[in-house]
Amino acid sequence: MDSKETPKAKNTMRGSKKNEATAVQKFLPIAEIRQDTVLLKNGGHRAVLLVASTNFSLKSDEEQEAIIRSYQQFVNSLNFPIQIVIRSQKLNIDGYLGDIRKRAAEQKNPLLKEQTLDYAVFIERLIEVSDIMQKRFYVVVPMDAPGAVQVSFFQKYLSWLSPADSMEKAATRKRQFEQLSSTLRDRVNIVQTGLENVGLLSERLKTQELIELFYQAYNPSWSRLQKLPPMGMMHVKEYVL
Repeated sequence: MDSKETPKAKNTMRGSKKNEATAVQKFLPIAEIRQDTVLLKNGGHRAVLLVASTNFSLKSDEEQEAIIRSYQQFVNSLNFPIQIVIRSQKLNIDGYLGDIRKRAAEQKNPLLKEQTLDYAVFIERLIEVSDIMQKRFYVVVPMDAPGAVQVSFFQKYLSWLSPADSMEKAATRKRQFEQLSSTLRDRVNIVQTGLENVGLLSERLKTQELIELFYQAYNPSWSRLQKLPPMGMMHVKEYVL
């Protein structure tokens, strides 16, 4: 009996995977990611800032008090909400290991080449056994569409469960994009300036970085096995939505 799949069976499998992906996308509030901005299905725009950390405990009492006062002034100066997110994830050293193996391949001395490869294996196993975690700090800057009504947390939660999208909403997002993006950039500048006054450097995540962030957040295990291809070679919805 031939164990190969028939074209009909393959089409059925592709169809089931497509339907599964569509079902998952239905429950995500993200419509698309473009021009360094997360566009939500309700019309809202979000910018994400990666913020550098500082060791508060090592500061003197005077420095700690100055940081606290600067942070209070920063928060009180804002006339829009922000979201502060702390994300813990397993330390990713794929780039570092790739660099070591590249250097090993370039080694002329066989002994040094073997030792370099052994070092890469040692580091890889050490990370696996130790389960070393890495913390990253983000600030989410929002900009909602004009006329958006304030809803309770329970209503917002229900809307997250089924954030239906439509062609009409997509067209509205396209019309409002430039206007909302301009206001969002102003807010990002305000937040970055305020963070600098506290002594914290920040950088707005680019489109590729946003895609990777949400891909890893929604697929924590699978993202370690399947890496995202370069920006020009992938379809955003296949990985994020």
